Amino acid sequence: MKLSEIKSQLKNLTQIAFQLPNGELVPSHFHVTEVGKITKYFIDCGGLVRNEEVANFQLWEANDFDHRLHPEKLLHIIELSEEKLQIPDLEIEVEYQMKDTIGKFDLQFDGNHFQLISKLTDCLAKDKCGIPPEKLKVKMGEWKVKDSSCCTPNSGCC
Repeated sequence: MKLSEIKSQLKNLTQIAFQLPNGELVPSHFHVTEVGKITKYFIDCGGLVRNEEVANFQLWEANDFDHRLHPEKLLHIIELSEEKLQIPDLEIEVEYQMKDTIGKFDLQFDGNHFQLISKLTDCLAKDKCGIPPEKLKVKMGEWKVKDSSCCTPNSGCC
């Protein structure tokens, strides 16, 4: 989800809810403690220099159980960040404190909640690393001979 998309959704909401990948909601007394632009300038394992930018939201919760972030307030924070930090219409990455570490998530909207979508690591240069394409995994008991095989026993084709 891009900044323009979340701003559009916020204009139509009366409350904000973020949902974790396991279906649980981030407690309603969360704060958005940061909105910023993160630039990642790096080299992948194949030697290609890369530059990635995302808009970053950091969600945080405290013992402030009376706090509620309203859509118009978050919209104002986003617009102020775009202006002061010169943030273009970037994809959003959300940080949220998990049990042992900070989780990083992509963001989608399902019509009711902002969905925190798990991110996965990946090799960006598989062709240069020699990583073979993933093969279809079949359990031995599930494999069956095709009925339309062109070769049958005693057909002489093998």
